[in-house]
Amino acid sequence: MRKKGDKSGPDAFIAGLAARQHGVVSTAQLRSAGISFPGINRRLETARLHRIHRGVYAVGHDRLSERGRWMAAVLACGDGAVLSHLSAAGLWGIRRRIRRVSESGGRGESDPMHVTVPSTAGKKRRNGIALHRSSTLLARDRTRHDGIPVTRPSRTLADLEPLLSPAQFAAALREAEFLRLPIENRFESDGARTELEHRMIALCRRHRLPQPGVNIRVDRYEVDFLWPGHSLVVEVDGWNSHRSRSAFEDDRARDARLKVLGYEVVRFTWRQVTRDRPGVAKTIRTLLHARSK
Repeated sequence: MRKKGDKSGPDAFIAGLAARQHGVVSTAQLRSAGISFPGINRRLETARLHRIHRGVYAVGHDRLSERGRWMAAVLACGDGAVLSHLSAAGLWGIRRRIRRVSESGGRGESDPMHVTVPSTAGKKRRNGIALHRSSTLLARDRTRHDGIPVTRPSRTLADLEPLLSPAQFAAALREAEFLRLPIENRFESDGARTELEHRMIALCRRHRLPQPGVNIRVDRYEVDFLWPGHSLVVEVDGWNSHRSRSAFEDDRARDARLKVLGYEVVRFTWRQVTRDRPGVAKTIRTLLHARSK
């Protein structure tokens, strides 16, 4: 007979397991601890367990945190499953920067949890879970962060790259670097420092313009964009950094000096870069062609 105050019983085990897993447990875990199916059903009937997915339960209440929902999604997808894509970006802390540059406004409540499983896994799709099957998910791509199985930062970025715009991916990469996450050398920063510079780089990629140098030193000045083979300089002017009289005069003096050195200088505003992308691309392409002769 269990003594009064004994904390080694099945409910204590369930509570301890849930505490380590953001409030959720799986049927497989409960069964491995010796809890029978009738025992699971009794706990469901008395609201000690709450079904989140088939075979996954919240303990005590169903008001899960975001990490609890992520953990539940991974458990629902079985052995070998890891949080991935935008959900992994959220866990690593880099999704907020993607949100900031997203025209869609970021993740909504109805957006799915992203989980990747080995291609050999026979798991069926679950409601609320975007299931990705991968034949390239290796042991080196997996880790745990805050107790949740997840793709490593480099794999997370690789999964995100084809899904995001260039500006969004650059923002995600910049955030990963800021957080000092371990990422592979193949993910190189584009050198941009401001949102307007990132948008200009994205414009060049989208319109298949030659990629410029970014924040490059020319004489005693640092220019935003430089096509060195054409001596073409492009400056992007956000209102906040160029609205004072002194900034206006400094820009004119700098343009004159670069002109003397043989550089063509052209300036674009935020409105032009964000609302007249074809026009900006056409101007740059025309100047590059003219200066290649």
